[in-house]
Amino acid sequence: MENDENINEKTTTVAPDSLDVKDNAGTAADINTDTTAKIEVPELLIDQIIGQEHAVEVVRKAASQRRHIMMIGTPGTGKSLLAKAMAELLPKEELQDILGYPNIEDSNNPRIREVPAGKGREIVMAHKMEAKKKNQARNMLMMLLVFGIVMYSFYVGQLFMGLIAAIMILLLTRQFMPKDELIIPKLIVSNFEKEHAPFIDATGTHAGALLGDVRHDPFQSGGLETPAHDRVEGGDIHKAHKGVLFIDEINTLRIESQQSMLTALQEKEYAITGQSERSSGALVKTDPVPCDFIMVAAGNLDAVEKMHPALRSRIKGYGYEVYMRDSMKDTAENRKKLVRFVAQEVVRDGHIPHFEMSAVDEVIREAKRRAGRKGHLTLKLRDLGGLVRVAGDIARAEDAGITTAEHVLAAKNMARSIEQQLADRYLEQKKDYELFGKNGAAIGRVNGLAVMGGDSGIVLPIIAEVTPAQSASEGRIIATGMLKDIAREAVQNVSAVIKKITGKDTIKHDIHIQFIGTYEGVEGDSASISIATAVISAIEHIPIDQTVAMTGSLSVRGDVLPIGGVTYKIEAAALAGIKKIIIPKSNESDVLIEDTYKDMVEIIPVSNITEVIEHSLIGSDSDKKGIIDRLKKLTNVKLNIDIPDVVPAALKNINNGAGTNNA
Repeated sequence: MENDENINEKTTTVAPDSLDVKDNAGTAADINTDTTAKIEVPELLIDQIIGQEHAVEVVRKAASQRRHIMMIGTPGTGKSLLAKAMAELLPKEELQDILGYPNIEDSNNPRIREVPAGKGREIVMAHKMEAKKKNQARNMLMMLLVFGIVMYSFYVGQLFMGLIAAIMILLLTRQFMPKDELIIPKLIVSNFEKEHAPFIDATGTHAGALLGDVRHDPFQSGGLETPAHDRVEGGDIHKAHKGVLFIDEINTLRIESQQSMLTALQEKEYAITGQSERSSGALVKTDPVPCDFIMVAAGNLDAVEKMHPALRSRIKGYGYEVYMRDSMKDTAENRKKLVRFVAQEVVRDGHIPHFEMSAVDEVIREAKRRAGRKGHLTLKLRDLGGLVRVAGDIARAEDAGITTAEHVLAAKNMARSIEQQLADRYLEQKKDYELFGKNGAAIGRVNGLAVMGGDSGIVLPIIAEVTPAQSASEGRIIATGMLKDIAREAVQNVSAVIKKITGKDTIKHDIHIQFIGTYEGVEGDSASISIATAVISAIEHIPIDQTVAMTGSLSVRGDVLPIGGVTYKIEAAALAGIKKIIIPKSNESDVLIEDTYKDMVEIIPVSNITEVIEHSLIGSDSDKKGIIDRLKKLTNVKLNIDIPDVVPAALKNINNGAGTNNA
């Protein structure tokens, strides 16, 4: 229990604004505290939101004016947390309970009544107590009557007939006496002792759960039937009355439900009726039930296209649309926010020890890696929070009183995504069957690099072959490997560069390009320089150095353009045994590889196809010099042949500042 004491330890708190961080440090090491236990965690959820200042401002305004919101963005950026925070900002005093009453005139049309929060429970309890008293009095009267009949029949010598009469009276009484449930109202929505306005997550709910429903009654006659008002069940839109209704992936909601949601938003009330036509509850329909909620709809970009246009128009016309950020600038102020984020996750979990600053450094460094953008920190904080919890679990399993940098490093390996595990399996299989080379040289064969799932790199072997054209009119470029739209367009763009570079008549030849082992398909244009290098090698019969892997997009004029996932691609190449990796120069500052890999590979940034060929092709000097000279003229580039000049000194030491001590 030592760890629990550490978690709940009362310590002197330090407000985030008072934390002293050097702006160019890129680390939490300069904060004037030693652990996250001394970091003050705000009480309100709205003050715990990190990096979404615009969204926070909108939520505050929407809460005060009761406006609807649609949040669009990457999963894990805080959409549901913002919706919960909005519920905290709404006034508790406006909450109401909703009761359903029997309708004497029409039993299939229950009456609805609104009362202040907490009063509904008192009313139901009072009716139950009254019904209980009536039931006790009636039972006592019946017992006296039955006892009297039995005693009289015994006195006159007709005991058997007396017993029959008593039983008949009991049955008739059960059949014709009014049932107690008929006078007891049904508490449809209760806000008894709630501290905040309700927050209802209606993501993925079916129509009955969302809009309310009427339970089926198998006993519809004989005095055994359940009263209609007692079978009415409130939906999420009614439970969210005076609060927030959150629906993620709004486009997955059935179109009929979206239309009903539109009615509820407009009228602020929606009658509950049976959702199944085959149910005995199909005839039941209540009076309109209040549902004055604030709707927070969320989703990815496809949600905008697929949701009901009238529903979106309602939100847009009477509320706000917010696009969530997935990264924030890497500044001292934002790094302080991530320190507070770690403290918040520890407090929210309640079962893991606090983090020392070196451990927070590793979390911040991982935030840089996952941002996928130079000078930025990721705001996909759900995934980053998962890393924090796994590191805390490891520390707790070791009975450590504090989570250290070693625990975070171990968590990175343990908490790998499915895509990362698949990528590792992929590399193992490719090594076993030697599907990609890492030694020697080969004509028309290059080690490309790709990303699986956004955070896992793989080596993607690409082979090119030139054959006589099958068509007498023109040659073709034939690419195989389940290429998708962007990848096919990239191949077409590369064909323009190839024609300019080789200067040969490609009309008489077919160029075959094969992506090896791409059973799930290939998308994106980051293999462009790999394709160009393989084809040039095949046409010119100049071998490619198999110790080199490369990634980069290619313009039709031969410029190497930036790509995504460069860090993960470099690490995958290092694991595969590749020694040199060519990347776009514009991605140079995006590289944040782990310390494990920094001495395993040489990273070569390039700006154009000329430099790619210089560092990848090997062979006779005359052949190589000829193709490079043509490239220089076409790309108008003055290339320095001396490799140390091509590779900036800063890049050679690119990982020196990426270790445990300097996040």
